[in-house]
Amino acid sequence: MSHHSGPADSGVVEVDGAALAYERAGQGPPVVLLHAGIADRRMWDAQIPALVAQHTVVRYDLRGFGASPMPDLPFAHHDDLAGLLAALDIERASLVGCSFGGRVAIDTAIAHPARVERLALINPALSGFPWPEELNAGEEEIEAAFLAGDFDRAAEVDLRTWVDGPQRRPEDVDPAVRERAREMARHVYAVAVDAGQPRPLAPPAIEGLGEVHVPALVVPGALAQPIMREIAALLGERVAGARVVILSGVAHLANLEAPDAVNRLLLDFLDGGETDGQG
Repeated sequence: MSHHSGPADSGVVEVDGAALAYERAGQGPPVVLLHAGIADRRMWDAQIPALVAQHTVVRYDLRGFGASPMPDLPFAHHDDLAGLLAALDIERASLVGCSFGGRVAIDTAIAHPARVERLALINPALSGFPWPEELNAGEEEIEAAFLAGDFDRAAEVDLRTWVDGPQRRPEDVDPAVRERAREMARHVYAVAVDAGQPRPLAPPAIEGLGEVHVPALVVPGALAQPIMREIAALLGERVAGARVVILSGVAHLANLEAPDAVNRLLLDFLDGGETDGQG
């Protein structure tokens, strides 16, 4: 297993016809950071310094996000991740995923189990989990704003739904966090295209959680949408050895709101029991 030491590198990896923009830094056991669906790889800025001391850290923009274009080709996000790891000569990695990135991490653990060492999931989504009716109104408002070319409005609905969450008003949230999130959410709509259609995991991950045999940490935000705590509870029940830690005072993008707390949780989890399953 080769560990790349020395200076950070960044670039583009070709996977199944797509150019995935990535960055890699640090040395040690590999960790891949998977961003939320309302963000891009920049959401992990505050995690990189904490993780690179002990780990090779890779973060990338999922196909169709950030600096990774979406060609008009069939694809699956979990296959993109497996292809990225292969291209970077990384045999196995721990996956840290938030929201949609958490969903991709879980899908990858089921579709490509040999590639995944551990799962750290912050407010993860879960393929096959039923979507609550009350979130559909926001989706419709976003769709209307997007079609009208009003990316600011679309981003603001995302912020209210996810970043503020159902228990807070916009003014209750750290303005710096909100501004950082707005910039990323707006970019999601600015680059959005209807080109490639992702192939979902079949059967969906909700039916395959018994196949996940790696250590898992699930971190729902206490102020996040209720569906996030429901998914976290289900993962806690169905994934053997999963540990659920509810983080108080934060909503969806917990790592932006409480970087130090999240960094401590991640480091403890990633460095804990390195010999698990090796003996």
